[in-house]
Amino acid sequence: MTNPFNQQLIDEFRANHGQVGGHFEGARLILLTTTGARTGTPHTTPVGFLHDGDGRILVIASAGGSPKHPDWFRNLVAHPRVTVESGAFTYEAEAVVLTGKERDQAFARAVESDPGWAEYQARTDRVIPLVALREIAKGGPPNINAGSMGKAVKVVHDAFRRELALIRKELTGKQSARNSGSDGTNPNTRLGAQLRINCLTLCQGLHNHHTGEDIALFPFLADRHPELAPVLDRLRHEHERIAALLEDLRRVVADEAGNAEPGHVLREVERLTAQLETHLAYEEEQLIPALDAATV
Repeated sequence: MTNPFNQQLIDEFRANHGQVGGHFEGARLILLTTTGARTGTPHTTPVGFLHDGDGRILVIASAGGSPKHPDWFRNLVAHPRVTVESGAFTYEAEAVVLTGKERDQAFARAVESDPGWAEYQARTDRVIPLVALREIAKGGPPNINAGSMGKAVKVVHDAFRRELALIRKELTGKQSARNSGSDGTNPNTRLGAQLRINCLTLCQGLHNHHTGEDIALFPFLADRHPELAPVLDRLRHEHERIAALLEDLRRVVADEAGNAEPGHVLREVERLTAQLETHLAYEEEQLIPALDAATV
């Protein structure tokens, strides 16, 4: 049975498409549904995650530094097929427990981004496991947690807005550390591997989203609403401008050692944010009424 605190968080997460308040406000969270190792029944747990690039996310079985692995970890070891709810999307995923060097490097990234993970490891004798979750490919459009096509657009847009806000906050923290008088050798003044992955994951996600709109959504609307032709032309041109900004951001964070200057990266992210927010707001204003009318 889900404990009352977790159930409240699950309900809030689902009601607000991934946005929660309180202690977890601003955290990267998913709902992870596993199959009980002994019972075979589904269990849903809110867990934090890290982007891992290449279409994967990572979850950490810390249990707050408990001497025992959390139930969800034991479940997915027994039944590696899981369900992930990101707020915007729901998908099936394959869980793989990381081992050896791959696990250690991923955990080092986690600690670099949040030293609390090291504190959890220090509390327990067990090696805290990291698990990679990769979406299981399926045909057809993604499963967006929305009741209409128009709502789906807003839900996906808001997910990008939240991720951009998190990245700006992380970069601002790095820049503040750099400006506090450090000589530059402190790792907190470098971009860092995890923040680099966060930026690149955002770039890839936006690229995929706009490609999907160009290939599927815009032709769908053009066929049913010829009067939207000027709007769709403008949106396509804005996609090209945003693609150029994404490429600029990729170039800035391309250093795999994480030595990019956080202030430089922040400026590129702010340029992208300004252009993207104008684009998203215009798209929502112009397309959501037509999309909702098409699904009535």
